[in-house]
Amino acid sequence: MIESAPAAPQPFRCPRGLADAWRWIGLAAMLPFVAAAAASPASAASVTVDADLGQSVMPVGKSGKVYLRLSIKGAPAKGERRTPVNVALVLDRSGSMAGDRINAAKEAAEMALGRLAAEDVVSLVAYNHNVDILRKAERLGAENNLKSIISKITADGRTALHAGVVAGSEEVKRNLSPQRVNRVILMSDGLANVGPSTPRELGELGRELGSKGISVTTIGLGLDYNEDLMQRLAASSDGNHAFVEKASDLVKIFNAEFGDALSVTAQDIEIIIECRTGFRPTRVLGREAAIEGNRIRMKLNQLQGDNERYVVVELEQPERGTAGDAEIASVTVDYLDLDTGSRARADVQAKGRFSRDEKEIEQGTNKAVMTQVTTQIATETSEKAVELRDKGDVAGARRLLEGNALYLKDQRTLLGSGVNAAPAAAVGTLESLQKKQTEAASNLDEENWGRSRKAMRSDQHKSKVQQSY
Repeated sequence: MIESAPAAPQPFRCPRGLADAWRWIGLAAMLPFVAAAAASPASAASVTVDADLGQSVMPVGKSGKVYLRLSIKGAPAKGERRTPVNVALVLDRSGSMAGDRINAAKEAAEMALGRLAAEDVVSLVAYNHNVDILRKAERLGAENNLKSIISKITADGRTALHAGVVAGSEEVKRNLSPQRVNRVILMSDGLANVGPSTPRELGELGRELGSKGISVTTIGLGLDYNEDLMQRLAASSDGNHAFVEKASDLVKIFNAEFGDALSVTAQDIEIIIECRTGFRPTRVLGREAAIEGNRIRMKLNQLQGDNERYVVVELEQPERGTAGDAEIASVTVDYLDLDTGSRARADVQAKGRFSRDEKEIEQGTNKAVMTQVTTQIATETSEKAVELRDKGDVAGARRLLEGNALYLKDQRTLLGSGVNAAPAAAVGTLESLQKKQTEAASNLDEENWGRSRKAMRSDQHKSKVQQSY
């Protein structure tokens, strides 16, 4: 139980079946990772890779844990050219969507489609207990009747969410290409009650689509949808997730989502990290990854221009008896550069130092990196608080969230001041998260829990995958 700070993170344990999935899919289930200290960034066309340690100078004669952070940044788009989009819009038209919700969804869909170009591929699926493919996947063209089709959508019936996503993904597969941004955008306000309906089943679907290069964005509207199901589907496919409480906000969210899709500069990003002798990876914070001995394998589906994605990895640091430089890990990032249409590669060597000098060790803290480490640790604690509240332990969940807020406050003060202080924007992220934890701690009662839980799940997803909106 936490009183003033989150408990120390527990070692990573690979879920049963995940290792087999890597063998079956090969390299197709990899995400992003982390590397070390004084390493220089590696650049290759549309992607810049930066590897850093949270603590670049480690004490001689002591073992412990150290955090590695791999930052992958997309370059800004060049000129007016952008990658074509292959998108399936999957809209819930079950009975609960009647009225303002279905009208707002149609308005948002029409606005979003207005941002696309003639060469983009678009399909439209609407579902209740049945699934209707209102437009098969084809180029949008200069002239189309999509607005007329969307205007005729009405709401009734139950919710076959799984079948709707499958139908949308099949349309995307018809024009699947590494030279396009391949995406399913799902909007729903209700519980899946026809067909497969558990977070595990939807997570499996998301993982399957992600392995094929298709990401699934899930937009949950109102207070009745299953946020665990929607978040799991998005996370497993490396997609976005948004909680939209008011139907009037749908246009804004659709606009942000299409802006995200239209700015993708790299895809099929495969990462391999080889940890050097003595440094053992124990877990990856916030993401699925394959840990095989001293090797970590991960994958990102897409990277947007002017956006950073990062992953934090916890390592066991060896007890070393002598001072001096140390190699921590080598990182290889292989990806499809959408600007050139060919694959590119970036390599980074992660290095640190062992020292007996306490001042050198103190000044070896990379405070900017540690703000991101802090964010991931606090996000894990927030997830544990949700688990406690789900079990009915309101007092325990409140203590965890209040302790998390204190931890974030202390880290914000520590990392935002002194030598090599973290940038103001990074410190601001911790402050925002601190306020949200305090607010969540005050909204655990039955009346407010439904809304609070959805907001927390949405924020947790955004923190873990660095969602751009």
